[in-house]
Amino acid sequence: MTQQKSFKRLVRARMEKTGESYTAARARILAADPGQKATEGPALSVSEAVIAERTGRGWEEWFNLLDSWGAYDVPQPEASDWAAREFGLDRWSAQAVTINYQRARGLRAVGEHADGFTVTASKTIAVPVDRLFDAFVDASQRAGWLPEGGLRERTATRPRSARFDWGDDGSRVVVFFTEKGDGRSLASVSHERLPDGEAAERMKAFWRERVTAVKELVEQT
Repeated sequence: MTQQKSFKRLVRARMEKTGESYTAARARILAADPGQKATEGPALSVSEAVIAERTGRGWEEWFNLLDSWGAYDVPQPEASDWAAREFGLDRWSAQAVTINYQRARGLRAVGEHADGFTVTASKTIAVPVDRLFDAFVDASQRAGWLPEGGLRERTATRPRSARFDWGDDGSRVVVFFTEKGDGRSLASVSHERLPDGEAAERMKAFWRERVTAVKELVEQT
């Protein structure tokens, strides 16, 4: 199979929509511009910088690996398990890699999963990972940045992850915490089982605001 076939397809789809050169279209896709319009073609939900930091590989390399393995004929959960097992990825990274691959192949809508839509948001924050974990799991601290109070804890593994129910719509929120060194840590939020694309767009904007609010709160206290 031609190397990076799926990634090139993604770039060319944007070129057809926008009239950009290959280089310009590639750069915009790798930036994962959150303001990209649907009329500009398919996009990645995670930038090249973020996926390379999380996994040690950029998008073109990941698409090549998945093409070579045959991920286009495999259900996304199976592909995600393979990526996690073969390359030692955490759950968030394995999901991000394989879901974006499926979007590029036209196998799913943006954020679509078998059990609904999923949106993600992440933020590196200048506090130790235990402190960041508490900001999400401790209800009194959480109220400082999430006044809506929509999270109800299901399980938590200190200081690695926490799982919550959200509101009354059956959706769930999973947060993974990663120590980054030098007193910094990363919170990766995944809001799953959203009912439709409209809800996904609304919650994507919501969580981008909320992770910024967490950063502002915990870095000041």
